[in-house]
Amino acid sequence: MLSGGKHAARKLKRAQILLAAYIGSRDEEIAWTVRVSASNVYRTKRRFVEGNLDRALSEEPRPGAERKLTGKEEALLVATACAKPPAGRRRWTLALLADVMVELTDQDSLSGETVRRRLADNDLKPWRRDMWCIPHVDGEYVARMEDVLDLYAEAPDPERPLVSFDETPSSSSARCASRSHPSRESERYDYEYRRNGTVNLFVAFDPHRAWRKVKVTERRTAVDYAHCMRELVDVHYPSKPSSNSLSLAPPRPEQPGSTGAA
Repeated sequence: MLSGGKHAARKLKRAQILLAAYIGSRDEEIAWTVRVSASNVYRTKRRFVEGNLDRALSEEPRPGAERKLTGKEEALLVATACAKPPAGRRRWTLALLADVMVELTDQDSLSGETVRRRLADNDLKPWRRDMWCIPHVDGEYVARMEDVLDLYAEAPDPERPLVSFDETPSSSSARCASRSHPSRESERYDYEYRRNGTVNLFVAFDPHRAWRKVKVTERRTAVDYAHCMRELVDVHYPSKPSSNSLSLAPPRPEQPGSTGAA
């Protein structure tokens, strides 16, 4: 580590402390040579004695306040931000989201900065652009959402595998021609694409074993959905219990469902 390569400066200093202590240097000498405090030398040596080399070289967990929102409350915040704003409002604001979260949860108060940080973690900025995709967040939606979150929080069970299933349409296109535009500096290219219709993607994902399966179909019908379920049960998960479908929102007539467990 000390002879080459790229490492964090603080990690290199801890390595220098341990090396100097190994050759018998006193703490005061080490602190003066490495340009650190005597307490830093003591803490590094203590972590090495109580743990191991990796612990001595790594950062200790730093104390800090717990997250204001639980996992379920954060999921509810994201769902609310993606829902249509209240009547008379064009977009969600941080203050408005904070007020709604206080109404929907047991939080006594919530700052706009907390809301901003949690939305930033999910790359959401509802105050800058319209991005709602959920018609309305009500009690039924919250209950179904919590059912799904509780399901994902369960410990893995080989006899009851957890599988998420969703679908999405996708357009198919192909590059059919290119034209060059010469100039004095460089040659420029324009690419043209021709649409080849649309397809539907059925996606099954097992979060406990990092497995996924994507099936492309021409349409999105109940028959296609049934074929996917049959393949999932007979091919990928044979001799397992039959699947139970859990949806956050009632499916459209032509849409089989969104999230499920097998």
